[in-house]
This record gives sequence, C-alpha cells and structure tokens, in this order.
Amino acid sequence: MAKTNAKAKAKAPAPRKTASDGERILAIDVGGTGLKAAVIDAGGDMKSERVRVATPHPCTPEQLVDALATLVQPLVDAHHPTLMSIGFPGVVRDNCVLTAPNIGDTGWRGFPLAGQLAARIGNLPVRMINDAEMQGFAAIEGHGIEFVLTLGTGAGTALFRDGELMPHLELAHHPVSKSRTYDEYIGNAAREKAGTKRWNKRVEKVIGILSSLVNYDKLWIGGGNAARLTFELPSNAAIVDNAAGIEGGAKLWHPKSLRESRQLPEANQKAGIFG
Repeated sequence: MAKTNAKAKAKAPAPRKTASDGERILAIDVGGTGLKAAVIDAGGDMKSERVRVATPHPCTPEQLVDALATLVQPLVDAHHPTLMSIGFPGVVRDNCVLTAPNIGDTGWRGFPLAGQLAARIGNLPVRMINDAEMQGFAAIEGHGIEFVLTLGTGAGTALFRDGELMPHLELAHHPVSKSRTYDEYIGNAAREKAGTKRWNKRVEKVIGILSSLVNYDKLWIGGGNAARLTFELPSNAAIVDNAAGIEGGAKLWHPKSLRESRQLPEANQKAGIFG
C-alpha cells in the first residue's frame, strides 16, 4: 500500500489579503499625546490630509475607540479606504492590546482594539502592531541589523534583521539608570523635568547603551521629540520624519511584511500560511 503523503493531504492555507497598487489604506498612529490618521496608497504616499486630535487622558479602551472612530470617519467617507493599519504604543499581539503604558488606564490587557474600531467604520480588514515597529517599516533599508528608537511621550523601540521584524521587546520598561526605566529617563515627562539640555545628554548615553546591547548597523530615531536632539549623531544614525508613523502602515499589507510580522493573527495560526 502506498504511503499517504501527509503534506499533500494537508488543508491548503487560506488566501491572504495583501495590498495592490489600487488599495487605499487608512493608517492610524496612536500616540500618548496625539491620535493621527491619513489615507495612504500601497507605497505609503499620502492620499489625504493628515488629521490629528489629542489623546484623551486617562483613556479607557472604549474612549479610544470613540475618539478614533470620530477622527477617521470623515476620511472613510471621503476616500473609501479598503484596508486599515494601526500603530499602537504598547505590546500588541493577535490584533489585541496587551499593554498601554502611556494611555493611562489599567483595563487594556486583551482588548481587541483593531476589531472594535473596524466594526465601527465598515469592517475594514485591519492589522495592528506596535507604533515604533510601524514607523520602522517606513524607515528601514532592509539590510543588516536596524534598530528604531522613538522619542515621544515614552521611548519606543523596534528591531529588524534584513528587513524582518524581530519579536517585540518592551525596552521602555527596562531599567536604564539606577531604578529608572527608559520611559522615565528619556520620555517627555523626563525632558520637561530635567530640561532639554540635560535630556539630550541622557539620550546620547542611551544611544551608546543600545549600540553596545544591539550592535546595530543602523539606528533610526523618530517620534515628536527627535527634533529636539542637539548633539551630533553617530554616523550610522539618522532622524526619521514623524510622518513615518503613518506611512509605515502600507508595509503591513505587503506580502513580505505580512509574513514577517509575527504578532499578527495569521502568523500565530499553525496553518502554513507563511510557509
């Protein structure tokens, strides 16, 4: 009797949605101080104005869904997006939030933000990852080890290897100076308390620490406070335009990025979808 070919009999993976040239992507950048959104094409180019409102504080999951739905509904009505990408400042897995340290409410763990928002604006196909990772997708060159450091309300990080997104490490909550975490040492509250000159020295020190820790080939620095840096950056570091937080949303729908964004639901289903 012939042996059964298990692979041949395995169920074929379900077709996956990827961006084509005609797609219009609603990209949302959730920040600790501001909520930003725009419609972009598959290449990350803006197809609408960028809209922004302040982030509510403290903010429950339901309040954020309401605020985002109100912010983006005019974009949806005017541009009829076909896909949605969300960058969120915390640990994200399976399109759900695990941590939201800079949003200010403790009831976030496990909240299906992506699905809840999609249900409010027409059930668009949606993908959500960490905001520093989404910004990184717009900045990276795809060669070697590339590290992203965002300087905003807190400190965000992302790590890529040859264009592949590595598992998320929430370094912002790791001690960096005495008992202070990265957030407490170089976040915006720390800048306001210590002053911009002293804060710059701290950021320069952190860059040295990260260089030794990661041995990256390229460092990309983004976030609203990146514009406040006054010291000379190392030759392998560069500032990322703040618009990258939105533009990176296009990459979430590229086939390669889909395969390599391991925290997305498709990647956590052992169905051979990313084989």
